[in-house]
Parts: sequence; structure tokens; C-alpha cells
Amino acid sequence: MSLWETLTNFDDAWPLLLRPGLIGAALCAMCGVLSVPVVLKRLSFAGQGISHSAFGGIGVAAVVGVLMAGGGAAAVGVGQGGLVEFGIVLVFCIGAAMLMSSVGDRKTTHEDTGIGMLLVAAMALGGLLVEVSRQLAVAKGLAPSARTWESVLFGSVMVSGDGDVWLAWGVATAVIAAAWWWRRGLLFWTLDEQSAPVFGVPARRMRALLMALLAVAVVTSMKLAGVVPATALLVLPGAIALRLSKSLRSVIALAVGTAVAGLVAALLLAVALNIQPGPALVLVLTGIYGGAAVVRRAGA
Repeated sequence: MSLWETLTNFDDAWPLLLRPGLIGAALCAMCGVLSVPVVLKRLSFAGQGISHSAFGGIGVAAVVGVLMAGGGAAAVGVGQGGLVEFGIVLVFCIGAAMLMSSVGDRKTTHEDTGIGMLLVAAMALGGLLVEVSRQLAVAKGLAPSARTWESVLFGSVMVSGDGDVWLAWGVATAVIAAAWWWRRGLLFWTLDEQSAPVFGVPARRMRALLMALLAVAVVTSMKLAGVVPATALLVLPGAIALRLSKSLRSVIALAVGTAVAGLVAALLLAVALNIQPGPALVLVLTGIYGGAAVVRRAGA
């Protein structure tokens, strides 16, 4: 079926373009807003650390799923990709984010070193617990989980359900509302962390708040799109926008707009070329960043 036929047929367009587009738009809006402070505060590695620490949460969910499975039931890891697993991973990642925030406030260990240690520790824990869950499943006479790391790294909005639309927009609305409510403190801390305490802005709380919002955004994006696209959405839109503008309002608008434009292009390429939209989105945004860099140099 051609791209045009898909676009003009609602029954085909809904699962292939419209539903993924609605989910992706929510993720783009949420991550686009957060990507600006992430880039300004050089927290790109922190976003990657949070996303990869989710493997630890997946391992915990896998073990809990086997322990909760009834006699003769399949070991489903508390519903792989389900809400219970989502909740476990979310709590795990928020905890990891708080540890990363604590490391960032101390001077005894460099921030990137602390994040790197937490990242590899969480991934190792996740891998170990997934293997433990498989051994427990075999011991209980259950079917071991067939979930692969690739399904987490490059998840796809193409296989999402209608309920995921509500989940994406519900979480995105909550995250954006929280960022708006504390916008003054977050912006002051983002632009001038050293002076923030002098003007009554609690720097440590702002860092912890941003890290918590990042954790929520990462886990949601990972569940619906995969770890790699989630990481890209938290870095590339902000980096592109800051290449093109220095006005804070326009930078945030550009970040969200760029993310949405990349999503639309990725979905169209996915349908037209029969490829995964996650990797396509990352490559499209990377290409846009390269174009923005050329435009910036030409205008310099």
C-alpha cells in the first residue's frame, strides 16, 4: 500500500500514522520543553543515565512478575509493557534520578563519574535480575520471558494501543504543568545556578525537580518509543533550538516544533520505506541539527 493510500484511508491511517502521531506529539511536547534546560545545564548524560537505569527497573518488574504468576500461568513480567511494570520502572528511575541529583550537588565525585557508575550498576542489576526471573520461571514450570533488549532500546509507537494515547498525553500534561508551575525557579537556576540561592531559589530542590521530571519523561518515552528515541528527544530538540535562537521563549517553541517536525518526517518515512520510526526519528533530528549548525555558521 502506498503512502498516499494510507493517508487517505482512515482505517489504515489511524494505526500507522494518526495514533502514533498523537502519542509522539505528546512525547515531543514534553521532552521538547525539558530539552532546553537539559542542554543548558549540560545534563544530556544524566538523561541517558536515567534512561539506561530503567533496565534495573525492568529487571525488578520481571522478578516480581514471576513471583506473582499463578500456577500454570505464563511468566509475563507483570505484564510486559503494562501499567504495573511502568509503575515499577518509574519508581526505580525516580530513585536513580535522585541519586544522580545528590551526586551533582557534591564535590567529592565528578557528576559525570557518578552518573556513569549509577548507569552501569543499574544496567548490570537489570541484566542479572532478568536472568534470575528466567531461572525462577523455569523452576516454577512457567514460560520464561521472551523479551529482548532490542525491544526496549528501539520501542515503536507503531505497536501502541489506544490507551497509550491517554497515557502519553496525561503524563505530558502533568510534566509540562509542573514545569510551568515552578518555571521561575527552574529558569533562574538553569541560567544562573550560583546566584540562585541569593535570590531565594533553592538550587538543590530545582535540580531534584528537574531530575524527577526527566525520570518521568524518560520512562514514559521509553515505554512508548524506546530508550534511544527517548534520549534523543531530550537532547536534540534543545540543541537545535539553541543553535537557531537565544530568546528563551522562542528556544522552547523551536525545540517543541523541531521535535514534532522530526516526528512527522519519521512517521512518513517509516510508512513509505517500511522502517522503524524510532531510529528514523533519531536520524532525522540529527540531520536537522546538522542543518541548523550550517545555518548558524552562514549567519555568523
